[in-house]
Amino acid sequence: MTVEADEAGVSSGTPPEALRPVGERESYQLRPEPSPAPPGRSPQLLDAIPAQAAAAGAVPAAAGERTSPETGERTSPEAVSLLRRMRPWRLLPTPAGTPFTFTYAAVLVGTSLFALFADPGVVASALRGSSTDVAHLAHTPVFVLVASALWIAGGITSPFAICFLVVLTALERRIGGRRTAGVFVLGHIVATLATEVPVGLSVMAGHLPESSLHRLDYGISFGVAASIGALAGLLTPWPRWTVLAVFGGILVEDLIEFTDPMTSWGHLMALAIGVGTWPLVRRWRRAPGPSAA
Repeated sequence: MTVEADEAGVSSGTPPEALRPVGERESYQLRPEPSPAPPGRSPQLLDAIPAQAAAAGAVPAAAGERTSPETGERTSPEAVSLLRRMRPWRLLPTPAGTPFTFTYAAVLVGTSLFALFADPGVVASALRGSSTDVAHLAHTPVFVLVASALWIAGGITSPFAICFLVVLTALERRIGGRRTAGVFVLGHIVATLATEVPVGLSVMAGHLPESSLHRLDYGISFGVAASIGALAGLLTPWPRWTVLAVFGGILVEDLIEFTDPMTSWGHLMALAIGVGTWPLVRRWRRAPGPSAA
């Protein structure tokens, strides 16, 4: 190999190490200097380089942690797991998850708003026409049994309205919409007949006045009570007996007060009807899955 030196380089005292073979060139790539971060802002860190985050004083998020983009606060994996297990949003009905309860609740909201804002005379006439009293049951039983379940006695803020949302949503997530409707209708119809038929017989026997044949009776409470009894059978022992003791105690207290004994007896009978469906609802219970609560 022939080595050629630049005369100017040799004369100027260029060291031999600077001489390179002819035809060979070294290429150099200039790397730009990193631009300093603007005042008040930290340099951008790469998530894949833990040492860089540690050098900047940032602690990498642990597995399962979530960081809020607004506040920067981190949620521990235990809290995230607890929230997923509780799933509080599943206490309310949804069109896809609980179509029966959602649709029925929408109808009840509509009739409650009508009762609240419509002319009082029109509302009173509609309620009388929907009443499951003895006179209506003798002539139009199917119509009044359906129509009476479209109203909420006490309005949309009554305890039975709140129980309707929570209980029927939970029951439908476990056994499905049609079976939940079956439990509700069973309690509504059987408890209604069990309270109104004795009234008619008592009027015929002369123990009650004829005005008792037109006793105003409507609402969803019998169906809700039966649904509470059915749902209790799907719970573990402690919640099951707690629900039955608390709700049953409230119903017994209402009966002792003797404000509306027929309705109070109907609630207790509806609760017993729901308890009687335990073998069925336990057989119907859905296998654990996306739609099961």
